[in-house]
Amino acid sequence: MASKVKLVADSGSTKTEWCLMDGKLRSTYNTQGISPYFQTSVQMEELIREELLPQLEGRAPDELFYYGTGCSAEQNVKLVHKALQAVWPQAKISVNTDLLGAARALCGREPGIASILGTGSNSCYYDGNEIVKNNPGLGFILGDEGSGAFLGKKVLQYYLYQTFDDEMRFRFDQKFSTGRDQILDSIYRKPLPNRYLASFTPFLAENRGHYMIENILEDGLNEFFFNHIYKYSESWTAPLHFTGSVAWHFRDIIEELCQLYELQLGRVLRNPMDGLTVFHEDNE
Repeated sequence: MASKVKLVADSGSTKTEWCLMDGKLRSTYNTQGISPYFQTSVQMEELIREELLPQLEGRAPDELFYYGTGCSAEQNVKLVHKALQAVWPQAKISVNTDLLGAARALCGREPGIASILGTGSNSCYYDGNEIVKNNPGLGFILGDEGSGAFLGKKVLQYYLYQTFDDEMRFRFDQKFSTGRDQILDSIYRKPLPNRYLASFTPFLAENRGHYMIENILEDGLNEFFFNHIYKYSESWTAPLHFTGSVAWHFRDIIEELCQLYELQLGRVLRNPMDGLTVFHEDNE
């Protein structure tokens, strides 16, 4: 009996990683991010048809496991499911939060604190089977501490408030060639402002060592610990796992904070896909 072809998706606001599992064969693909907060079901379907289907070259999944941002709200789950079902009407489709995907990838079947630090941020306590505690995120306007959008916002504040010294202002101007009006227009008038804010985070990685850059990073990640990690009593006994581009690139600061607060650091993954394919391979 032939094994089922599985498609696993890990979707954030900026990008979506897809992995087609056909027996022992693994094929990975990338598309733009999918977010039911900013895209309609039709727009999501069009994105998949235009960006993913040509890469699949006619191969279709029997089962699809989708983990995505914004999928904690039932209405958003329905929007994503509708888009996926329109593309693959014969597939068995499961739509879950990106947080559950992160927890399964990071913890497997062991308890732990799972955190996402990417374009946005989120965290949970996972008991080895399901999420049992979640300190809900408030999105990039009110929350998302430690995320790319949060850190990018700090970069822009330092620039627009003229907090940066001459050296950092020069480096910013050389890299971005933008100004106050363009920045505010992109944030308040154009679509996907969270993705725009997060686009300034690489500036932090490129200028490590400057005290202002280190202050932004340390303060931003410390706020994530204070507002989220500290809210779980299990943080003092269970390992802390992290995934996402911000977690990966600034893992040295996460490690320092764990040492400072005497917390156990577990796995830090750039993205959850490797762990997710192992999880779903084990669940034949």
